[in-house]
Amino acid sequence: MFGTIFNTMMIIIGSIVGSVFKNGIKDDYHNILMQAMGLAAMGLGINALVQHLPSSKYPVLFIVSLAVGGLIGQKLNLESKFNALVNKYSKGNLAEGLSTAILLFCIGTLSILGPVEAALKGDYTYLLANGILDGITSIVLATTFGIGIAISGIVLFVWQGSIYLIAILMGSSINNDLLNELTIIGGILILASGLSILGIKKFNTLNLLPALLIPVIVFLFI
Repeated sequence: MFGTIFNTMMIIIGSIVGSVFKNGIKDDYHNILMQAMGLAAMGLGINALVQHLPSSKYPVLFIVSLAVGGLIGQKLNLESKFNALVNKYSKGNLAEGLSTAILLFCIGTLSILGPVEAALKGDYTYLLANGILDGITSIVLATTFGIGIAISGIVLFVWQGSIYLIAILMGSSINNDLLNELTIIGGILILASGLSILGIKKFNTLNLLPALLIPVIVFLFI
């Protein structure tokens, strides 16, 4: 769990550093940082799709997952409940920033494969690299959305910790094809988040999160 703890601490430290500089940044600079984060999220999402979609053995699965997962998320109204909870304890647009941070930090190749490599091989390379990247990203996010971005570090700890424990329990039987499908769906969600930040199109990305559960269910049956 060393790699996950390091990753979490980097996000928290980055959030603190970014929040210190937040009040000293003019609105024009806040706007350009928002644009930078939107473009970065789009780039990461497209990169995940380009890398993993061609190697998918079930090219229709991500479409079905998004459709079914979206219906489930809409029924549960995850986006509105999350926004209401965050806005109850904060001001501004923290809910948008926090949802983006959670997607960027948790739904990525390094964040998914890192705990698996750590559990099966004792290799922390992915997690250490991911921690440095997330630390830098959290600084930029916190200068725009505030110290609340640190909450995403707690979410990441639970996420990676769960993957780590599952990998230990399953051992070498863990399915790489499943990880590939999860990364594809994650890339689409991150891309959608980037488009929302840029104001091109508002997506209810949190309502689409249950899409990540569909491949797991399908692979259990397979």
